[in-house]
Amino acid sequence: QVQLVESGGGLVQAGGSLRLSCAASGRTFSSYAMGWFRQAPGKEREFAAAISWSGSSTYYGDSVKGRFTISRDNAKNTVYLQMNSLKVEDTAVYYCAAFLGPAPDSHYRASSRYNYWGQGTQVTVSS
Repeated sequence: QVQLVESGGGLVQAGGSLRLSCAASGRTFSSYAMGWFRQAPGKEREFAAAISWSGSSTYYGDSVKGRFTISRDNAKNTVYLQMNSLKVEDTAVYYCAAFLGPAPDSHYRASSRYNYWGQGTQVTVSS
């Protein structure tokens, strides 16, 4: 069982940066693959980024590639999402999620593969 708590959301101007954090409970955090998804009002949940249990593999959605970076610190039971060059269209609730790894690459982008979810943190980018 893993409990996830996101933080770091807020209001930022277009072109700015934010770093989201997701703190996980439990002693087996390093066994879990971690992902970030986002959902804007009226839209479906969208894959943003994911990282393997070891941190050796990372995955990005096309809309954030080159601007967002996912990382993890297994000693701190925390995964991060560094978001740079933010755009108005990045406005959404961002969710942290986890599943017990390892897994084929295709699993990381599918929200249905994730068993545990945080409550979400709001990111608002103004023009």
